[in-house]
Amino acid sequence: MEEQSSKEENPQVLKVLEALKQASQELQAHPDPNSADSYSPAIKALLELENESDAILSKDPHLSTLSQRLADLKSLLETLQNSRGYSIRNFLTRRVSTHSISKVAGSIESEIQSWIDRESMEKLVKSLKENPEEENEDELVGLLTQFEERVSQGFNRELQDLVLKSKVFLLLERILSDPNRSKRIHEQSANSIAALIGFNKDVFVGQVLMGPTIHALVTMASVQSIRVLCSLIKSIKSPLVDEIESNGEIPKIISFLDYKDLQMKLVSMDCVLEIGYFGRKEAVDAMLNEGLVKKLVELQRSELGGDLIELSRFQGESRESREKKFLQGHPFASCVARFAVQLEVGEGLRQREKRAFKQEILKRLREASASDAEAATIIAEVLWGSSP
Repeated sequence: MEEQSSKEENPQVLKVLEALKQASQELQAHPDPNSADSYSPAIKALLELENESDAILSKDPHLSTLSQRLADLKSLLETLQNSRGYSIRNFLTRRVSTHSISKVAGSIESEIQSWIDRESMEKLVKSLKENPEEENEDELVGLLTQFEERVSQGFNRELQDLVLKSKVFLLLERILSDPNRSKRIHEQSANSIAALIGFNKDVFVGQVLMGPTIHALVTMASVQSIRVLCSLIKSIKSPLVDEIESNGEIPKIISFLDYKDLQMKLVSMDCVLEIGYFGRKEAVDAMLNEGLVKKLVELQRSELGGDLIELSRFQGESRESREKKFLQGHPFASCVARFAVQLEVGEGLRQREKRAFKQEILKRLREASASDAEAATIIAEVLWGSSP
Protein backbone atom coordinates (compact mmCIF):
# COMPACT_ATOMS: atom_id res chain seq x y z
CA MET A 1 0.00 0.00 0.00
CA GLU A 2 2.84 2.38 0.81
CA GLU A 3 4.41 1.79 -2.63
CA GLN A 4 1.07 2.37 -4.36
CA SER A 5 0.59 5.62 -2.44
CA SER A 6 4.06 6.74 -3.50
CA LYS A 7 3.24 5.99 -7.17
CA GLU A 8 0.07 8.06 -6.92
CA GLU A 9 2.11 11.02 -5.66
CA ASN A 10 4.67 10.75 -8.46
CA PRO A 11 2.85 13.07 -10.90
CA GLN A 12 2.92 15.82 -8.24
CA VAL A 13 6.57 15.11 -7.44
CA LEU A 14 7.37 15.16 -11.17
CA LYS A 15 5.80 18.59 -11.53
CA VAL A 16 7.87 19.89 -8.63
CA LEU A 17 11.07 18.37 -9.99
CA GLU A 18 10.55 19.83 -13.47
CA ALA A 19 10.33 23.29 -11.87
CA LEU A 20 13.48 22.57 -9.84
CA LYS A 21 15.29 21.46 -12.96
CA GLN A 22 14.50 24.80 -14.60
CA ALA A 23 15.75 26.62 -11.50
CA SER A 24 19.00 24.64 -11.43
CA GLN A 25 19.60 25.49 -15.09
CA GLU A 26 19.10 29.18 -14.29
CA LEU A 27 21.57 28.96 -11.42
CA GLN A 28 24.18 27.32 -13.64
CA ALA A 29 23.83 30.15 -16.14
CA HIS A 30 23.62 32.93 -13.51
CA PRO A 31 25.06 31.72 -10.18
CA ASP A 32 25.61 35.24 -8.80
CA PRO A 33 22.51 37.49 -8.97
CA ASN A 34 22.88 41.03 -7.65
CA SER A 35 20.71 40.34 -4.62
CA ALA A 36 18.30 37.84 -3.12
CA ASP A 37 15.45 39.87 -4.61
CA SER A 38 16.76 39.21 -8.13
CA TYR A 39 16.24 35.47 -7.87
CA SER A 40 13.61 34.16 -10.27
CA PRO A 41 10.40 32.60 -8.88
CA ALA A 42 11.76 29.18 -9.89
CA ILE A 43 14.96 29.63 -7.87
CA LYS A 44 13.04 30.98 -4.86
CA ALA A 45 10.80 27.90 -5.04
CA LEU A 46 13.90 25.72 -5.12
CA LEU A 47 15.22 27.35 -1.94
CA GLU A 48 11.86 27.12 -0.20
CA LEU A 49 11.64 23.45 -1.11
CA GLU A 50 14.73 22.72 0.98
CA ASN A 51 12.66 23.43 4.10
CA GLU A 52 10.01 20.93 2.97
CA SER A 53 12.27 18.42 1.26
CA ASP A 54 11.90 15.79 3.97
CA ALA A 55 8.14 15.62 3.46
CA ILE A 56 8.27 15.65 -0.38
CA LEU A 57 11.47 13.81 -1.24
CA SER A 58 12.20 11.45 1.63
CA LYS A 59 9.56 8.92 0.55
CA ASP A 60 11.64 8.01 -2.52
CA PRO A 61 15.12 6.61 -1.76
CA HIS A 62 16.28 7.74 -5.21
CA LEU A 63 15.79 11.36 -4.11
CA SER A 64 17.78 11.28 -0.87
CA THR A 65 20.88 12.64 -2.60
CA LEU A 66 18.83 15.44 -4.10
CA SER A 67 17.64 16.45 -0.62
CA GLN A 68 21.26 16.77 0.52
CA ARG A 69 22.21 18.78 -2.59
CA LEU A 70 19.40 21.23 -1.86
CA ALA A 71 20.73 21.76 1.66
CA ASP A 72 24.24 22.34 0.23
CA LEU A 73 22.87 24.84 -2.28
CA LYS A 74 21.01 26.85 0.34
CA SER A 75 24.14 27.05 2.46
CA LEU A 76 26.23 28.24 -0.50
CA LEU A 77 23.67 30.89 -1.47
CA GLU A 78 23.59 32.18 2.10
CA THR A 79 27.39 32.43 2.06
CA LEU A 80 27.20 34.34 -1.20
CA GLN A 81 24.63 36.77 0.15
CA ASN A 82 26.80 37.44 3.21
CA SER A 83 29.80 38.42 1.09
CA ARG A 84 28.46 41.54 -0.62
CA GLY A 85 31.20 43.87 0.59
CA TYR A 86 34.11 45.15 -1.52
CA SER A 87 36.96 43.62 0.43
CA ILE A 88 39.37 41.16 -1.19
CA ARG A 89 38.09 38.46 1.17
CA ASN A 90 34.51 39.02 0.06
CA PHE A 91 35.59 39.07 -3.57
CA LEU A 92 37.37 35.70 -3.23
CA THR A 93 34.46 34.24 -1.28
CA ARG A 94 32.06 35.25 -4.05
CA ARG A 95 34.29 33.68 -6.70
CA VAL A 96 34.48 30.39 -4.84
CA SER A 97 30.79 30.43 -3.96
CA THR A 98 29.56 31.13 -7.49
CA HIS A 99 31.70 28.28 -8.84
CA SER A 100 30.37 25.92 -6.17
CA ILE A 101 26.79 27.06 -6.73
CA SER A 102 27.06 26.32 -10.44
CA LYS A 103 28.54 22.90 -9.71
CA VAL A 104 25.89 21.97 -7.12
CA ALA A 105 23.11 23.25 -9.40
CA GLY A 106 24.46 20.98 -12.15
CA SER A 107 24.42 18.06 -9.73
CA ILE A 108 20.83 18.87 -8.77
CA GLU A 109 19.80 18.95 -12.42
CA SER A 110 21.50 15.58 -12.99
CA GLU A 111 19.78 14.00 -9.98
CA ILE A 112 16.41 15.32 -11.09
CA GLN A 113 16.87 14.10 -14.66
CA SER A 114 17.88 10.65 -13.41
CA TRP A 115 14.70 10.41 -11.37
CA ILE A 116 12.56 11.58 -14.29
CA ASP A 117 14.26 9.06 -16.60
CA ARG A 118 13.61 6.18 -14.18
CA GLU A 119 9.95 7.08 -13.77
CA SER A 120 9.42 7.63 -17.51
CA MET A 121 11.14 4.36 -18.39
CA GLU A 122 9.03 2.44 -15.89
CA LYS A 123 5.81 3.89 -17.34
CA LEU A 124 6.93 3.22 -20.92
CA VAL A 125 7.89 -0.40 -20.26
CA LYS A 126 4.60 -1.04 -18.49
CA SER A 127 2.63 0.40 -21.43
CA LEU A 128 4.67 -1.52 -24.02
CA LYS A 129 3.91 -4.78 -22.23
CA GLU A 130 0.15 -4.23 -22.15
CA ASN A 131 -2.10 -6.23 -24.45
CA PRO A 132 -3.33 -4.26 -27.51
CA GLU A 133 -6.95 -4.45 -26.38
CA GLU A 134 -6.03 -2.97 -23.00
CA GLU A 135 -3.70 -0.20 -24.12
CA ASN A 136 -4.43 3.51 -24.16
CA GLU A 137 -3.18 4.45 -27.63
CA ASP A 138 -2.84 8.19 -26.99
CA GLU A 139 -0.94 7.57 -23.77
CA LEU A 140 1.46 5.08 -25.39
CA VAL A 141 2.13 7.37 -28.36
CA GLY A 142 2.83 10.20 -25.90
CA LEU A 143 5.26 8.06 -23.90
CA LEU A 144 7.04 6.91 -27.07
CA THR A 145 7.30 10.50 -28.30
CA GLN A 146 8.71 11.57 -24.93
CA PHE A 147 11.22 8.71 -25.05
CA GLU A 148 12.31 9.62 -28.60
CA GLU A 149 12.84 13.25 -27.60
CA ARG A 150 14.85 12.23 -24.53
CA VAL A 151 17.30 9.92 -26.30
CA SER A 152 17.62 12.46 -29.14
CA GLN A 153 19.19 14.90 -26.65
CA GLY A 154 22.45 12.92 -26.82
CA PHE A 155 24.31 10.13 -25.10
CA ASN A 156 23.91 9.61 -21.37
CA ARG A 157 25.47 6.64 -19.58
CA GLU A 158 22.78 6.30 -16.90
CA LEU A 159 20.01 6.52 -19.47
CA GLN A 160 21.69 3.84 -21.59
CA ASP A 161 21.91 1.55 -18.57
CA LEU A 162 18.18 2.06 -17.97
CA VAL A 163 17.37 1.27 -21.61
CA LEU A 164 19.47 -1.90 -21.61
CA LYS A 165 18.23 -3.11 -18.23
CA SER A 166 14.58 -2.62 -19.16
CA LYS A 167 15.08 -4.23 -22.63
CA VAL A 168 13.19 -1.39 -24.27
CA PHE A 169 14.69 -2.11 -27.70
CA LEU A 170 13.30 -5.65 -27.76
CA LEU A 171 9.89 -4.36 -26.66
CA LEU A 172 9.91 -1.75 -29.43
CA GLU A 173 10.76 -4.41 -32.03
CA ARG A 174 7.94 -6.59 -30.73
CA ILE A 175 5.49 -3.69 -31.01
CA LEU A 176 6.76 -2.87 -34.50
CA SER A 177 6.02 -6.41 -35.69
CA ASP A 178 2.66 -6.76 -33.95
CA PRO A 179 -0.17 -6.58 -36.54
CA ASN A 180 -2.67 -5.82 -33.77
CA ARG A 181 -1.07 -2.44 -33.05
CA SER A 182 -2.17 0.74 -34.80
CA LYS A 183 -0.25 2.57 -37.51
CA ARG A 184 0.43 5.44 -35.10
CA ILE A 185 2.07 3.14 -32.56
CA HIS A 186 4.02 1.30 -35.27
CA GLU A 187 5.40 4.54 -36.66
CA GLN A 188 6.27 6.06 -33.30
CA SER A 189 8.00 2.82 -32.29
CA ALA A 190 10.01 3.05 -35.51
CA ASN A 191 10.95 6.65 -34.67
CA SER A 192 12.11 5.53 -31.23
CA ILE A 193 14.30 2.78 -32.71
CA ALA A 194 15.90 5.29 -35.09
CA ALA A 195 16.51 7.65 -32.15
CA LEU A 196 18.26 4.85 -30.22
CA ILE A 197 20.60 4.27 -33.17
CA GLY A 198 21.48 7.96 -33.07
CA PHE A 199 21.85 7.74 -29.28
CA ASN A 200 24.53 5.02 -29.45
CA LYS A 201 24.95 3.22 -32.77
CA ASP A 202 27.68 0.91 -31.45
CA VAL A 203 25.33 -0.63 -28.87
CA PHE A 204 22.06 -0.88 -30.80
CA VAL A 205 23.06 -1.46 -34.43
CA GLY A 206 23.56 -5.18 -33.87
CA GLN A 207 19.99 -5.53 -32.65
CA VAL A 208 18.69 -3.81 -35.79
CA LEU A 209 20.70 -6.08 -38.08
CA MET A 210 19.72 -9.30 -36.28
CA GLY A 211 16.12 -8.42 -35.42
CA PRO A 212 12.85 -7.93 -37.34
CA THR A 213 13.09 -4.14 -37.66
CA ILE A 214 14.04 -3.99 -41.36
CA HIS A 215 11.32 -6.39 -42.46
CA ALA A 216 8.74 -4.63 -40.28
CA LEU A 217 9.57 -1.21 -41.73
CA VAL A 218 9.28 -2.43 -45.33
CA THR A 219 6.08 -4.36 -44.56
CA MET A 220 4.48 -1.26 -43.00
CA ALA A 221 4.93 0.47 -46.38
CA SER A 222 4.14 3.93 -45.06
CA VAL A 223 5.84 7.23 -45.76
CA GLN A 224 7.19 7.40 -42.20
CA SER A 225 8.42 3.80 -42.11
CA ILE A 226 10.44 4.27 -45.31
CA ARG A 227 11.71 7.60 -44.02
CA VAL A 228 12.97 5.78 -40.90
CA LEU A 229 14.51 3.08 -43.10
CA CYS A 230 16.41 5.80 -45.00
CA SER A 231 17.72 7.26 -41.76
CA LEU A 232 18.91 3.82 -40.65
CA ILE A 233 20.70 3.29 -43.97
CA LYS A 234 22.51 6.61 -43.52
CA SER A 235 23.53 5.65 -39.98
CA ILE A 236 24.47 1.99 -40.44
CA LYS A 237 25.50 2.20 -44.12
CA SER A 238 26.58 -0.86 -46.13
CA PRO A 239 25.89 -3.49 -43.42
CA LEU A 240 22.22 -2.47 -43.32
CA VAL A 241 21.94 -2.51 -47.12
CA ASP A 242 23.47 -6.01 -47.06
CA GLU A 243 20.68 -7.11 -44.73
CA ILE A 244 18.01 -5.47 -46.88
CA GLU A 245 19.31 -7.34 -49.91
CA SER A 246 19.79 -10.71 -48.17
CA ASN A 247 16.27 -10.49 -46.69
CA GLY A 248 14.80 -10.01 -50.16
CA GLU A 249 13.37 -6.59 -49.39
CA ILE A 250 14.72 -4.71 -52.43
CA PRO A 251 11.90 -5.74 -54.83
CA LYS A 252 9.35 -4.35 -52.36
CA ILE A 253 11.24 -1.07 -52.04
CA ILE A 254 11.47 -0.68 -55.82
CA SER A 255 7.73 -1.38 -56.12
CA PHE A 256 6.99 1.64 -53.93
CA LEU A 257 8.04 3.85 -56.86
CA ASP A 258 4.80 2.74 -58.58
CA TYR A 259 2.56 4.00 -55.75
CA LYS A 260 0.11 6.76 -56.63
CA ASP A 261 0.87 8.64 -53.41
CA LEU A 262 3.46 11.30 -54.24
CA GLN A 263 5.05 11.37 -50.79
CA MET A 264 5.56 7.61 -50.95
CA LYS A 265 7.23 7.97 -54.33
CA LEU A 266 9.52 10.70 -52.97
CA VAL A 267 10.70 8.83 -49.86
CA SER A 268 11.12 5.66 -51.92
CA MET A 269 13.28 7.60 -54.36
CA ASP A 270 15.39 8.82 -51.45
CA CYS A 271 15.70 5.23 -50.23
CA VAL A 272 16.80 4.01 -53.67
CA LEU A 273 19.47 6.71 -53.82
CA GLU A 274 20.78 5.77 -50.36
CA ILE A 275 20.91 2.09 -51.30
CA GLY A 276 22.76 3.07 -54.46
CA TYR A 277 25.33 5.01 -52.45
CA PHE A 278 26.01 2.35 -49.80
CA GLY A 279 24.99 -0.83 -51.63
CA ARG A 280 27.42 -3.49 -52.76
CA LYS A 281 27.23 -5.29 -56.10
CA GLU A 282 24.47 -7.69 -55.04
CA ALA A 283 22.17 -4.87 -53.91
CA VAL A 284 22.69 -2.82 -57.07
CA ASP A 285 22.15 -5.91 -59.23
CA ALA A 286 18.90 -6.59 -57.39
CA MET A 287 17.64 -3.04 -58.06
CA LEU A 288 18.50 -3.14 -61.75
CA ASN A 289 16.92 -6.59 -62.14
CA GLU A 290 13.68 -5.15 -60.73
CA GLY A 291 13.51 -2.70 -63.63
CA LEU A 292 14.72 0.31 -61.67
CA VAL A 293 16.13 2.14 -64.69
CA LYS A 294 12.83 1.85 -66.57
CA LYS A 295 10.90 3.17 -63.56
CA LEU A 296 13.32 6.08 -63.18
CA VAL A 297 12.99 6.95 -66.87
CA GLU A 298 9.18 7.00 -66.46
CA LEU A 299 9.45 9.26 -63.41
CA GLN A 300 11.81 11.59 -65.25
CA ARG A 301 9.33 11.69 -68.13
CA SER A 302 6.45 12.68 -65.83
CA GLU A 303 5.24 16.21 -65.04
CA LEU A 304 7.39 16.20 -61.88
CA GLY A 305 10.44 15.13 -63.84
CA GLY A 306 12.52 16.96 -66.41
CA ASP A 307 16.18 17.52 -67.11
CA LEU A 308 18.64 19.50 -65.03
CA ILE A 309 20.13 20.64 -68.31
CA GLU A 310 17.20 23.08 -68.32
CA LEU A 311 18.91 24.95 -65.48
CA SER A 312 20.43 27.22 -68.11
CA ARG A 313 17.23 29.28 -68.05
CA PHE A 314 17.97 30.39 -64.47
CA GLN A 315 20.64 32.98 -65.18
CA GLY A 316 22.71 34.87 -62.63
CA GLU A 317 22.65 32.17 -59.95
CA SER A 318 25.06 29.44 -58.89
CA ARG A 319 24.51 25.96 -60.28
CA GLU A 320 23.71 24.65 -56.79
CA SER A 321 21.08 27.35 -56.27
CA ARG A 322 19.52 26.78 -59.69
CA GLU A 323 19.44 23.01 -59.13
CA LYS A 324 17.78 23.37 -55.73
CA LYS A 325 15.13 25.72 -57.14
CA PHE A 326 14.37 23.43 -60.07
CA LEU A 327 14.14 20.27 -57.93
CA GLN A 328 11.59 21.90 -55.61
CA GLY A 329 9.05 21.79 -58.41
CA HIS A 330 10.47 18.77 -60.24
CA PRO A 331 11.62 16.23 -57.63
CA PHE A 332 12.18 13.49 -60.22
CA ALA A 333 14.25 15.63 -62.57
CA SER A 334 17.31 13.79 -63.94
CA CYS A 335 16.67 10.92 -61.52
CA VAL A 336 18.50 8.43 -63.77
CA ALA A 337 21.66 10.55 -63.71
CA ARG A 338 21.28 11.19 -59.97
CA PHE A 339 21.14 7.44 -59.34
CA ALA A 340 24.18 6.90 -61.57
CA VAL A 341 26.10 9.56 -59.65
CA GLN A 342 25.23 7.86 -56.34
CA LEU A 343 26.86 4.66 -57.64
CA GLU A 344 29.83 6.62 -58.95
CA VAL A 345 30.65 8.47 -55.73
CA GLY A 346 29.30 5.89 -53.31
CA GLU A 347 31.04 3.64 -50.82
CA GLY A 348 29.69 0.20 -51.70
CA LEU A 349 31.26 -0.60 -55.08
CA ARG A 350 34.77 -1.24 -56.32
CA GLN A 351 36.03 0.97 -59.14
CA ARG A 352 35.68 -1.69 -61.83
CA GLU A 353 32.14 -2.43 -60.59
CA LYS A 354 31.25 1.25 -60.90
CA ARG A 355 32.43 1.29 -64.52
CA ALA A 356 30.49 -1.89 -65.32
CA PHE A 357 27.26 -0.60 -63.75
CA LYS A 358 27.58 2.68 -65.61
CA GLN A 359 27.59 0.83 -68.92
CA GLU A 360 24.71 -1.35 -67.78
CA ILE A 361 22.64 1.71 -66.86
CA LEU A 362 23.33 3.29 -70.27
CA LYS A 363 22.23 0.07 -71.98
CA ARG A 364 19.02 -0.20 -69.97
CA LEU A 365 18.02 3.43 -70.40
CA ARG A 366 18.36 3.11 -74.20
CA GLU A 367 15.89 0.22 -74.00
CA ALA A 368 13.54 2.15 -71.70
CA SER A 369 13.52 5.43 -73.64
CA ALA A 370 10.54 6.30 -75.80
CA SER A 371 12.67 7.94 -78.49
CA ASP A 372 16.24 8.46 -79.61
CA ALA A 373 16.00 12.10 -78.51
CA GLU A 374 14.95 11.13 -74.98
CA ALA A 375 17.71 8.53 -74.80
CA ALA A 376 20.31 11.03 -76.01
CA THR A 377 19.30 13.60 -73.38
CA ILE A 378 19.43 11.15 -70.49
CA ILE A 379 22.67 9.57 -71.70
CA ALA A 380 24.24 13.03 -71.89
CA GLU A 381 23.16 13.69 -68.29
CA VAL A 382 24.57 10.39 -67.06
CA LEU A 383 27.89 11.04 -68.79
CA TRP A 384 27.95 14.69 -67.70
CA GLY A 385 26.96 13.97 -64.12
CA SER A 386 29.58 11.34 -63.35
CA SER A 387 33.24 10.90 -64.08
CA PRO A 388 34.32 9.02 -67.25
